[in-house]
Amino acid sequence: MSYKSRGLRGSSLEEYINRTNEYYRKEHLALIQKIPTPITPVNIDKESRHITLAYFDQKSTVDYIGAVQGIPVCFDAKECKSDTFPLQNIHRHQLDFMRDFEEQDGISFFLIYFSTRNEYYYLTLDLAESFWERGANFNGRKSFRINELDSDYFFESESDAMVPYLDMIQKDLDRRCGDV
Repeated sequence: MSYKSRGLRGSSLEEYINRTNEYYRKEHLALIQKIPTPITPVNIDKESRHITLAYFDQKSTVDYIGAVQGIPVCFDAKECKSDTFPLQNIHRHQLDFMRDFEEQDGISFFLIYFSTRNEYYYLTLDLAESFWERGANFNGRKSFRINELDSDYFFESESDAMVPYLDMIQKDLDRRCGDV
């Protein structure tokens, strides 16, 4: 897959998450790192020394991995400009990795930024898998709509933690433990 063809989709979302993760690290709340996707450069602009065309070396798994208060966490960040999220943005190998991660007592999720609404959504792995399986069935929907999502998992940006997902992780943990 060509890096050039994908553009820089989600680059501002990634920057906001990186700033949030730095804030969480400084506050000793979490240690989450961005996982770089290995690429092979094909064209490099000699003047600016920037890569202008590259190919991914392998399939990526998730964007971020780390620990929150001793709990292993991994997640992938996605940006959506409409109220319908295309499932082609979630890949089977990502879901498989996340399921394996959860089988090792970790927490896996997707952070989706609905840019036209300026809202974030914490998509649990279970719900992502159910949408993906629905789409994999013959004539199944290849997307999900914003109105299909649990309103309790929407959140907005804050000043210090630009993408404050820790409260959503706690909500997810409470749900898993049956406390909610």
